[in-house]
Amino acid sequence: MVAHPTLDEVIDLLGEIAPLELAADWDNVGLIVAPKSPKSVARVLLAIDLTEAVVKEARALSADLVVAYHPPIWNGLKQLDADDPVQRPALAAFAAGIAVYSPHTALDAAPGGIADWLCEGLVAGAAPKKLEACGDGDFGRVVELAKPVTVAALLPRIRSLLSVRTLRIAHTAKGGKHTVRRIGVAAGSGGAVLKGIDADLWLTGELSHHDALAAVAAGTCVVLGEHSNTERGYLKLLKKRLAEPFGRGLDVHVSRVDVDPFTIA
Repeated sequence: MVAHPTLDEVIDLLGEIAPLELAADWDNVGLIVAPKSPKSVARVLLAIDLTEAVVKEARALSADLVVAYHPPIWNGLKQLDADDPVQRPALAAFAAGIAVYSPHTALDAAPGGIADWLCEGLVAGAAPKKLEACGDGDFGRVVELAKPVTVAALLPRIRSLLSVRTLRIAHTAKGGKHTVRRIGVAAGSGGAVLKGIDADLWLTGELSHHDALAAVAAGTCVVLGEHSNTERGYLKLLKKRLAEPFGRGLDVHVSRVDVDPFTIA
Protein backbone atom coordinates (compact mmCIF):
# COMPACT_ATOMS: atom_id res chain seq x y z
CA MET A 1 0.00 0.00 0.00
CA VAL A 2 1.34 3.42 -1.00
CA ALA A 3 1.86 5.82 1.90
CA HIS A 4 0.67 9.36 1.24
CA PRO A 5 2.26 12.44 2.83
CA THR A 6 0.33 14.49 5.34
CA LEU A 7 -0.88 17.97 4.49
CA ASP A 8 1.77 19.36 6.83
CA GLU A 9 4.50 17.46 4.98
CA VAL A 10 3.39 18.85 1.62
CA ILE A 11 3.17 22.35 3.08
CA ASP A 12 6.69 21.98 4.51
CA LEU A 13 7.98 21.12 1.03
CA LEU A 14 6.14 24.07 -0.49
CA GLY A 15 7.80 26.22 2.16
CA GLU A 16 11.20 24.94 1.10
CA ILE A 17 10.46 25.68 -2.55
CA ALA A 18 9.07 29.14 -1.81
CA PRO A 19 9.90 30.32 1.74
CA LEU A 20 7.00 32.46 2.92
CA GLU A 21 9.33 35.00 4.54
CA LEU A 22 10.30 36.06 1.01
CA ALA A 23 6.75 37.20 0.23
CA ALA A 24 5.82 40.86 0.06
CA ASP A 25 4.48 42.42 3.26
CA TRP A 26 1.13 43.13 1.59
CA ASP A 27 0.69 39.58 0.32
CA ASN A 28 -1.54 36.83 1.73
CA VAL A 29 0.42 33.60 1.36
CA GLY A 30 0.39 30.13 2.88
CA LEU A 31 -2.54 27.87 3.74
CA ILE A 32 -5.59 29.93 2.75
CA VAL A 33 -8.29 27.26 3.03
CA ALA A 34 -7.76 24.74 5.83
CA PRO A 35 -10.15 21.76 5.99
CA LYS A 36 -10.42 19.56 9.05
CA SER A 37 -7.02 18.08 9.90
CA PRO A 38 -4.96 15.92 10.26
CA LYS A 39 -5.28 14.84 6.66
CA SER A 40 -3.17 12.94 4.15
CA VAL A 41 -2.68 14.23 0.63
CA ALA A 42 -2.80 11.78 -2.26
CA ARG A 43 -3.48 14.18 -5.12
CA VAL A 44 -2.62 17.84 -5.75
CA LEU A 45 -3.93 20.19 -8.44
CA LEU A 46 -1.80 23.17 -9.52
CA ALA A 47 -3.34 26.38 -10.89
CA ILE A 48 -2.68 30.09 -11.09
CA ASP A 49 -6.19 31.15 -10.04
CA LEU A 50 -8.72 29.37 -7.84
CA THR A 51 -11.83 29.68 -9.99
CA GLU A 52 -15.05 27.72 -9.68
CA ALA A 53 -13.96 25.72 -12.73
CA VAL A 54 -10.68 24.82 -10.98
CA VAL A 55 -12.55 23.69 -7.84
CA LYS A 56 -14.85 21.56 -10.00
CA GLU A 57 -11.78 20.04 -11.68
CA ALA A 58 -10.20 19.38 -8.27
CA ARG A 59 -13.34 17.58 -7.10
CA ALA A 60 -13.42 15.47 -10.27
CA LEU A 61 -9.79 14.48 -9.63
CA SER A 62 -10.50 13.79 -5.94
CA ALA A 63 -7.71 16.26 -5.16
CA ASP A 64 -6.94 16.88 -1.50
CA LEU A 65 -5.04 20.12 -2.12
CA VAL A 66 -5.06 22.91 -4.68
CA VAL A 67 -1.93 25.01 -4.95
CA ALA A 68 -3.29 28.27 -6.36
CA TYR A 69 -0.49 30.71 -7.06
CA HIS A 70 -2.73 33.76 -6.57
CA PRO A 71 -4.34 33.94 -3.12
CA PRO A 72 -8.13 33.55 -3.48
CA ILE A 73 -8.64 35.76 -0.41
CA TRP A 74 -6.85 39.11 -0.25
CA ASN A 75 -8.58 41.25 2.33
CA GLY A 76 -10.06 40.61 5.73
CA LEU A 77 -13.61 39.23 5.56
CA LYS A 78 -16.39 40.43 7.86
CA GLN A 79 -18.89 37.86 6.62
CA LEU A 80 -19.03 34.72 4.50
CA ASP A 81 -21.29 34.92 1.47
CA ALA A 82 -21.72 32.01 -0.94
CA ASP A 83 -23.23 34.42 -3.48
CA ASP A 84 -20.09 36.57 -3.53
CA PRO A 85 -18.23 35.59 -6.74
CA VAL A 86 -14.87 36.28 -5.09
CA GLN A 87 -15.55 34.11 -2.04
CA ARG A 88 -17.45 31.37 -3.86
CA PRO A 89 -14.47 29.29 -5.08
CA ALA A 90 -12.78 29.27 -1.67
CA LEU A 91 -16.04 28.36 0.07
CA ALA A 92 -16.65 25.59 -2.46
CA ALA A 93 -13.18 24.19 -1.81
CA PHE A 94 -13.77 24.27 1.95
CA ALA A 95 -17.15 22.56 1.59
CA ALA A 96 -15.51 19.82 -0.48
CA GLY A 97 -12.73 19.32 2.09
CA ILE A 98 -10.06 20.58 -0.29
CA ALA A 99 -7.16 22.58 1.15
CA VAL A 100 -5.89 25.62 -0.77
CA TYR A 101 -2.33 26.92 -0.52
CA SER A 102 -0.97 30.06 -2.19
CA PRO A 103 2.76 30.91 -2.56
CA HIS A 104 2.41 34.02 -4.78
CA THR A 105 5.26 36.54 -4.32
CA ALA A 106 7.26 34.05 -2.25
CA LEU A 107 7.48 31.92 -5.40
CA ASP A 108 8.44 34.98 -7.46
CA ALA A 109 11.35 35.81 -5.18
CA ALA A 110 12.60 32.31 -4.34
CA PRO A 111 15.77 30.91 -5.93
CA GLY A 112 14.61 28.71 -8.77
CA GLY A 113 11.20 30.39 -8.63
CA ILE A 114 9.17 32.12 -11.30
CA ALA A 115 11.49 35.08 -11.86
CA ASP A 116 14.48 32.78 -12.31
CA TRP A 117 12.44 30.48 -14.58
CA LEU A 118 11.62 33.39 -16.88
CA CYS A 119 15.29 34.32 -17.09
CA GLU A 120 16.36 30.75 -17.79
CA GLY A 121 13.85 30.59 -20.62
CA LEU A 122 15.35 33.69 -22.17
CA VAL A 123 19.00 32.91 -21.57
CA ALA A 124 19.83 29.27 -20.84
CA GLY A 125 22.68 28.97 -18.35
CA ALA A 126 22.81 32.67 -17.47
CA ALA A 127 22.95 33.82 -13.85
CA PRO A 128 20.10 36.29 -13.26
CA LYS A 129 20.62 39.08 -10.77
CA LYS A 130 17.97 40.30 -8.35
CA LEU A 131 16.76 43.83 -8.87
CA GLU A 132 17.88 46.29 -6.24
CA ALA A 133 16.62 49.61 -7.54
CA CYS A 134 13.13 49.61 -6.02
CA GLY A 135 11.08 48.32 -3.08
CA ASP A 136 9.79 45.27 -4.94
CA GLY A 137 13.19 44.38 -6.38
CA ASP A 138 13.35 40.89 -4.87
CA PHE A 139 10.49 39.79 -7.12
CA GLY A 140 12.20 40.67 -10.41
CA ARG A 141 15.47 39.92 -12.13
CA VAL A 142 17.90 41.35 -14.64
CA VAL A 143 19.59 39.02 -17.09
CA GLU A 144 22.09 39.71 -19.87
CA LEU A 145 22.34 37.94 -23.21
CA ALA A 146 25.74 36.66 -24.28
CA LYS A 147 25.33 38.55 -27.56
CA PRO A 148 22.95 41.39 -28.38
CA VAL A 149 19.93 40.57 -30.55
CA THR A 150 17.13 42.62 -32.05
CA VAL A 151 13.68 42.74 -30.51
CA ALA A 152 12.32 41.06 -33.64
CA ALA A 153 14.72 38.13 -33.17
CA LEU A 154 13.89 37.79 -29.46
CA LEU A 155 10.09 37.74 -29.78
CA PRO A 156 9.77 34.12 -31.01
CA ARG A 157 11.78 32.99 -27.97
CA ILE A 158 9.43 34.87 -25.65
CA ARG A 159 6.32 33.46 -27.34
CA SER A 160 7.70 29.95 -26.96
CA LEU A 161 8.61 30.50 -23.31
CA LEU A 162 5.14 31.79 -22.43
CA SER A 163 3.29 29.40 -24.78
CA VAL A 164 1.44 32.29 -26.43
CA ARG A 165 0.86 33.29 -30.03
CA THR A 166 0.61 37.03 -29.44
CA LEU A 167 2.39 39.64 -27.34
CA ARG A 168 1.78 43.34 -26.69
CA ILE A 169 4.82 45.46 -27.47
CA ALA A 170 5.67 49.11 -26.80
CA HIS A 171 8.48 49.77 -29.25
CA THR A 172 11.19 52.38 -29.08
CA ALA A 173 11.85 54.55 -32.12
CA LYS A 174 13.94 51.72 -33.62
CA GLY A 175 11.01 49.33 -33.64
CA GLY A 176 11.89 45.67 -34.19
CA LYS A 177 15.51 46.66 -34.89
CA HIS A 178 15.98 47.87 -31.30
CA THR A 179 19.05 46.08 -29.87
CA VAL A 180 18.60 44.02 -26.72
CA ARG A 181 21.24 42.71 -24.35
CA ARG A 182 20.07 43.60 -20.84
CA ILE A 183 16.54 42.43 -19.94
CA GLY A 184 14.46 43.25 -16.87
CA VAL A 185 12.00 40.51 -15.97
CA ALA A 186 9.00 40.44 -13.61
CA ALA A 187 6.07 38.03 -13.53
CA GLY A 188 2.50 39.30 -13.39
CA SER A 189 2.14 43.06 -12.96
CA GLY A 190 5.65 44.45 -13.27
CA GLY A 191 5.27 48.19 -12.80
CA ALA A 192 6.43 48.42 -9.16
CA VAL A 193 9.15 45.84 -9.75
CA LEU A 194 10.72 47.21 -12.93
CA LYS A 195 10.30 50.95 -12.36
CA GLY A 196 13.69 52.65 -12.57
CA ILE A 197 15.46 49.55 -13.92
CA ASP A 198 17.88 50.39 -16.72
CA ALA A 199 17.44 47.73 -19.39
CA ASP A 200 17.07 47.41 -23.14
CA LEU A 201 13.82 45.49 -22.70
CA TRP A 202 11.30 44.79 -19.97
CA LEU A 203 9.38 41.52 -20.02
CA THR A 204 6.32 41.30 -17.78
CA GLY A 205 2.64 40.41 -17.86
CA GLU A 206 1.01 43.81 -17.62
CA LEU A 207 2.07 47.42 -17.20
CA SER A 208 0.17 50.68 -16.90
CA HIS A 209 -0.09 52.98 -19.91
CA HIS A 210 2.03 55.68 -18.28
CA ASP A 211 4.70 53.26 -17.05
CA ALA A 212 5.01 51.94 -20.60
CA LEU A 213 5.33 55.47 -22.00
CA ALA A 214 8.01 56.31 -19.46
CA ALA A 215 9.96 53.15 -20.26
CA VAL A 216 9.89 53.79 -24.00
CA ALA A 217 10.95 57.42 -23.46
CA ALA A 218 13.96 56.08 -21.53
CA GLY A 219 14.89 53.81 -24.45
CA THR A 220 13.42 50.58 -23.09
CA CYS A 221 11.21 48.33 -25.21
CA VAL A 222 8.30 46.79 -23.27
CA VAL A 223 6.95 43.30 -23.99
CA LEU A 224 3.73 42.17 -22.26
CA GLY A 225 2.52 38.58 -22.27
CA GLU A 226 -0.63 39.15 -20.12
CA HIS A 227 -0.57 38.76 -16.36
CA SER A 228 -0.96 35.04 -15.71
CA ASN A 229 0.76 33.94 -18.94
CA THR A 230 4.05 35.01 -17.37
CA GLU A 231 3.37 32.67 -14.43
CA ARG A 232 1.47 29.64 -15.71
CA GLY A 233 4.35 27.91 -17.51
CA TYR A 234 6.14 27.49 -14.18
CA LEU A 235 3.46 25.08 -12.97
CA LYS A 236 5.03 22.25 -14.98
CA LEU A 237 8.28 22.75 -13.09
CA LEU A 238 6.44 23.04 -9.77
CA LYS A 239 4.72 19.74 -10.53
CA LYS A 240 8.09 18.03 -10.80
CA ARG A 241 9.49 19.71 -7.69
CA LEU A 242 6.47 18.65 -5.62
CA ALA A 243 6.09 15.11 -6.91
CA GLU A 244 9.68 13.83 -6.91
CA PRO A 245 10.36 13.89 -3.13
CA PHE A 246 7.24 11.79 -2.39
CA GLY A 247 7.54 9.34 -5.28
CA ARG A 248 4.35 7.34 -5.85
CA GLY A 249 2.85 8.79 -2.68
CA LEU A 250 1.80 12.06 -4.31
CA ASP A 251 0.00 12.48 -7.62
CA VAL A 252 0.38 16.04 -8.94
CA HIS A 253 -1.66 17.51 -11.80
CA VAL A 254 -1.53 20.85 -13.62
CA SER A 255 -5.01 22.29 -14.16
CA ARG A 256 -6.45 22.07 -17.66
CA VAL A 257 -9.13 24.69 -17.08
CA ASP A 258 -6.95 27.41 -15.53
CA VAL A 259 -6.33 29.97 -18.28
CA ASP A 260 -5.64 33.68 -18.60
CA PRO A 261 -8.99 35.54 -18.66
CA PHE A 262 -7.97 37.68 -21.65
CA THR A 263 -8.09 36.49 -25.24
CA ILE A 264 -7.59 38.26 -28.57
CA ALA A 265 -10.87 38.77 -30.45
